[in-house]
Amino acid sequence: MGEFKSFSTSPFQLNRKGIAHSSRTWQNSEKHVYLFLGYCHHYQQVSQPTLQLFLSSPLIAQFVSFHIAAGHSQLYIRNFLSCAKCVLRWWQSKPGGNHPSFVAGLEWLQTLGLQVADQLPRPSKDPKGLADIGKWMCAADLVHTIHGAEQQSQAQMQQQGVTVETSRDMHDAALAAMIFSHLPPLRLSCIRSLVGPAYLGPCLHPDCKEPSCEGNRLSIMSESPLLMRISLPHHKNARKWGKAVIEFDVPSDLAQLLHTYLGAPRKALLEHHLLIGDACPYVFMDMHGRGFVAAAVLTLYWQKWLVSRGGVPMNPSMCRQVFVDERQSDSATAGPSNQGAAMVMGHSVKQWDKWYDMQYHPRLAQNAVDGMQSWRAAMLQSHTLAAPDLTLSTALHCGHVLVSDSEESQYQSCCSDSDSDIDIELD
Repeated sequence: MGEFKSFSTSPFQLNRKGIAHSSRTWQNSEKHVYLFLGYCHHYQQVSQPTLQLFLSSPLIAQFVSFHIAAGHSQLYIRNFLSCAKCVLRWWQSKPGGNHPSFVAGLEWLQTLGLQVADQLPRPSKDPKGLADIGKWMCAADLVHTIHGAEQQSQAQMQQQGVTVETSRDMHDAALAAMIFSHLPPLRLSCIRSLVGPAYLGPCLHPDCKEPSCEGNRLSIMSESPLLMRISLPHHKNARKWGKAVIEFDVPSDLAQLLHTYLGAPRKALLEHHLLIGDACPYVFMDMHGRGFVAAAVLTLYWQKWLVSRGGVPMNPSMCRQVFVDERQSDSATAGPSNQGAAMVMGHSVKQWDKWYDMQYHPRLAQNAVDGMQSWRAAMLQSHTLAAPDLTLSTALHCGHVLVSDSEESQYQSCCSDSDSDIDIELD
C-alpha cells in the first residue's frame, strides 16, 4: 500500500499519467481500496487480501454488483472504478506491466464505468421535491433563521455574560453566518480550514509547498474602525486559476460578530476543552474543541443546529444550491453580480448552470415558451401592417386567357403562346 501511495502522490512520477494526487484524493482512493479488500475478505473468503485482487475482473464485477444491489449511487461506483484504474496503472509501472492483459483490464474498467453511468443515471433533484422530503429551505427562510440566531446569541451574551453555553451559541451563530447569509456560500473546506488571527504558525494545508503561505486565514486589518479580511489561497480551483487567491474584506455586521466571538467566548470554549486547550488554530471547532477536520463532522453539526432552530436537516453544501437557485430565478432580488459571487464560491457561472442550478433546464424551457407568445404577437402585427393585396383582378396576366365553356365555372388550363414561356416549361 505504501508503494502505491508513493506512486500516486509523488510530485514527479514519469511512469504515471497526470499530476500527483492531492491529499484528499488520496484519502478517497485509500478508502475505496480498503472497502474493496474488506469485501473480498468478508464475502469472498480471501484470507489475505492484497492489491493484486484488483487484477481480477470477476471480483471487481461482483463488488460493483454488490453496490448496485445496495442502492448506492452511480457516482460512488464510478469513483471506485476510477480508483481501480489507478491501481491497475500502478501495476503497469512494475516489471512486466506491458502485458496485454493490463491494457485489456483498463479498457474493461472504462467500458464498465460508461455502462454504469448509462444504466444508473443520477437522480434529478429539484427544490420542490427536496422540500417535500424535508431537505430544502428557501434562501429567505435560511437568512431569517441565521439572523435570528445572531441576534439571540448577542442578547444572551449581554444578559448572561460569557459562559460555555452562551459562547457555544455565539460560535454556532458565527459559523452559520459564514456558511450562508452574509457571504456568497464559501466552500465548506475553506470554512473548516480557516485559521484565526492569533495563529502564527505555518500553513496547515497538507499539500501546501509555499514556504511563505499563511493558509486560509481570517485576519484583523484594523481595530478602529474594525476591518477584517479573509484570504483563501487553498480552494478547489486554485490550481486551475494559476494559484489565484480568493480574498475579500468581511462585511461590517459579520466582522463585528466574528470579532466578538474570537474574544472571550472562544477563549471560554478552549478552556472548557482542556484536552485541546489553546492549541486549536481553527476559527471554528466541534463540541470537543477540535477543528472540523472531517467534512462529515461539520455536516452533522450543521444539521443538528439547523433543526434546533426550527429548520430541516439540510446538508450545509446545499446552501450553495439554495443561493444559486435564488440568484438565477426570475424573481431574484438585487444582489451581487453572478460572476463575482461565483468567484467567491470558488467556481464560475458556467458551473452554476451545470452543477448548482437545479431548475436550469425547466426554467429555460418555460421562459422560451413564454417568450414565443410575444414573438407570435409581433409576427401577427408585422403581417397586419404589411399585408399584400390579395383582391382578384380582372386584368389579364402574362397574355393568358381563361375560357369558360359552362356555367359551372370549369376552366381550361392556361396555355402560353409565347416562345419564352415554352422555353421555361421545357427547362
